Amino acid sequence: MFSEWHMILLLIIVFLLFGGKKLPELARGVGEAMKEFKKASREADDIARGGGSSNVSTPSNSAPTSTPQQPGNVSKN
Repeated sequence: MFSEWHMILLLIIVFLLFGGKKLPELARGVGEAMKEFKKASREADDIARGGGSSNVSTPSNSAPTSTPQQPGNVSKN
């Protein structure tokens, strides 16, 4: 289907589009997405088999929530 030259050309194009600094970040993001997808797939299989857990897990890398500021409490920097 794809020859070695196709893969090399594809890698060169990706490198030119994203640059050297963005490639590790892009690969890390793809890896984390794949890990989350596999985890969700395993959980869905467990639930389908009837052995799912009842507690819901929260993501460990979720952004902290902040309380909205009231109109009178605006801080100036």
